[in-house]
Amino acid sequence: MRVLFLGAPGAGKGTQAALLARRLGVPHLSTGDLFRQAVREGTPLGREAQAYMDRGELVPDAVVVGMVRERLQGETGFVLDGFPRTLPQARALEEELAVLAAPLDAAVLLEVPEELILRRLTARRLCRSCGAVYHLEFHPPRIPGRCDRCGGELYQRDDDREETVRRRLEVYRQETAPVAQFYRDRGLLRQVDGTGSEEEVSHRVASALGR
Repeated sequence: MRVLFLGAPGAGKGTQAALLARRLGVPHLSTGDLFRQAVREGTPLGREAQAYMDRGELVPDAVVVGMVRERLQGETGFVLDGFPRTLPQARALEEELAVLAAPLDAAVLLEVPEELILRRLTARRLCRSCGAVYHLEFHPPRIPGRCDRCGGELYQRDDDREETVRRRLEVYRQETAPVAQFYRDRGLLRQVDGTGSEEEVSHRVASALGR
């Protein structure tokens, strides 16, 4: 089965994509991970992407699509997370999957109210030492500001500050939300309530996919 996840930042795409991939026994492809791996390994596409980043420029869609294409070679099933983010990327992915004779089965849109997304992201804290993740409301540390594992200092990422999250949500509305209509027009969109526990959302995803 070939599935991709859509949704706003903080909607839970990565978590649900990983759970579904394990259930289906197929690779979970996070484009963020693919991107970092290509740069770290110095592949031709990774070097090209690094050159754009060094100049402070956005990496072109063609480079991102190329990384996805390389990883999809030989895969009969996958769960894709973090891509496509724009209509050009959606069209490019559709073309690549047609070449691979591996059309998409479904696009799952996780729907979460923006105020809940703000609560999820702005209260997230990370450990500077070991990278452990906490949430001040849902998973707080035993000692405020200190990691339960190593005692390291907890901090808030710049991406998780309220003004930044609101900007990210605005970008999502303008660029990524239209991708949902792209898949709706093709009869592939499955809209899923992304609120509740991981298990509750996972069951809704499975039901939407007929699993």
